[in-house]
Amino acid sequence: MSNIDSDVLLRAYAFGVFPMAEARDDPQLYWIDPERRGVLPLDRFHLPRRLRRTVRAGNFQVRIDTAFREVMLGCAQAGPNREGTWINDRILELYGELFARGHAHSVETWQGARLVGGLYGVSLGGAFFGESMFSRETDASKVALVYLVARLIAGGYKLLDTQFVTAHLAQFGTIEISRDEYRLRLQEATAACADFYRLPPDAAPDAVLQVLSHTS
Repeated sequence: MSNIDSDVLLRAYAFGVFPMAEARDDPQLYWIDPERRGVLPLDRFHLPRRLRRTVRAGNFQVRIDTAFREVMLGCAQAGPNREGTWINDRILELYGELFARGHAHSVETWQGARLVGGLYGVSLGGAFFGESMFSRETDASKVALVYLVARLIAGGYKLLDTQFVTAHLAQFGTIEISRDEYRLRLQEATAACADFYRLPPDAAPDAVLQVLSHTS
């Protein structure tokens, strides 16, 4: 896959496949096309009460697209629950290109000048493909996910692809569907128009919770 570029990457997402590396220091990329796919239905997002209180308290400052590479590097670092990740230097380069073209975004949680968590993903039509998240403080990545979902709902997105279902994502309503069903949803979503910035980047916690009020 040495000839992969950002155009090839976007076409791959449109067909339902995505690249991963075996390890952080592995230079090779491999196409992944799961038989079962994780999706988080935007109209059935579950926001736990405790997390709702955390969002309303404003314990984190949430920013959009101000530290994309730093978020990717945070996701690439080993942590207490993972010895390594699939994000290698080529992944960093490719998704940086997508970000420069407006097809990738980051949602970041900050405490003062310190980046304490966040997530990033790819946007194509009305589909958003969540790639990875990280957290250096309790609930930092969860708050980023809440803000992402609110932004997708406000922007008219049809699909939030989580790739796989984990216990962490299941608590928010993530489900698993077949490859065939996923591709049908994907085709509909990528043909739709959506606006990642319809919700202002500086949206207050109450505005975010108001968007989510009918889903949780």
